[in-house]
Amino acid sequence: MGGSFLVTPALLVLGYPSTVAVGSGLAFVFGTSVIGALRHRDHGQVDYKLAAIMTAAMTAGIELGKSVVFFLEATGMADLVINVSYVGLLALVGLFTLRDAWTDESDDESGASLDLAERVQAIEIPPMVTFRGDVRVSGVIVAAIGLVIGVLSGFLGVGGGFLLMPAMMYGLGIPAAIAVGTDILQITISGAFGAFTYAQSGAVALPVVAFLLVGSALGARIGAGATNLVDEDEIKGYFAAMLLAGSLAVATNKLGNIYGIAALNTVSTVLIFGAAFLVSGAVVLAAVCRLRSNASSTWCRLTTS
Repeated sequence: MGGSFLVTPALLVLGYPSTVAVGSGLAFVFGTSVIGALRHRDHGQVDYKLAAIMTAAMTAGIELGKSVVFFLEATGMADLVINVSYVGLLALVGLFTLRDAWTDESDDESGASLDLAERVQAIEIPPMVTFRGDVRVSGVIVAAIGLVIGVLSGFLGVGGGFLLMPAMMYGLGIPAAIAVGTDILQITISGAFGAFTYAQSGAVALPVVAFLLVGSALGARIGAGATNLVDEDEIKGYFAAMLLAGSLAVATNKLGNIYGIAALNTVSTVLIFGAAFLVSGAVVLAAVCRLRSNASSTWCRLTTS
């Protein structure tokens, strides 16, 4: 993903105004997703038809979401509403993904995990479009999903990746590796549009974005390469861990500010940055274990538990 689902709450935790956190998150996601998209293209993990439909729909949705943010800022409610929305969405998607990652193979064989995708694929609304992985879905449904995610993206300052990737995997039935690659390509385009609209309003902290991009330039290349090595359920587990950590971080930070408890603000900072280091380290370790074909060591077993 582009990473703004982590960057925006991190900026909120560090005390940046909500509009600046949102705008800077979108600017960051554009820069880092360009690097990741090129790597996923090299691995053949991009569906261009799916990315085109999602991008067109999300572009319209981002403009609507941005309008809502500036309206709420004028009423003085932006910080509260955006924080609460972040906590709820990150927790909801994180728990859903975690449940799926922990599902036994016997449950998969029963078809329970594919039930939603099969229902969506069964809806015959022209035009029907066939995507990679032999997935055939109504183009209207794909566009509708993109519009809704676009509104949330413009509202929360994310590239939409933490919502788009689960939507493609669980709602449309797209294989995880293809969902990851297509997701980050789409984020490149929608992130550029979102960053431009916020920059016009002076809501992008360019020095912050520049320093973030320096670090992500290497990290995005390593992460993209790891998707060819790390097990699909492990990818879902790492994804869920980051979402839940982000949700807890924003919640504790907001409670700390409301009640004046400095310890909660410290916990929030530790959660958001500690989780980032732990999960990224686990991804690299899991990839190294696969390359060495050694999953029996203590450290390698930790990456799958």
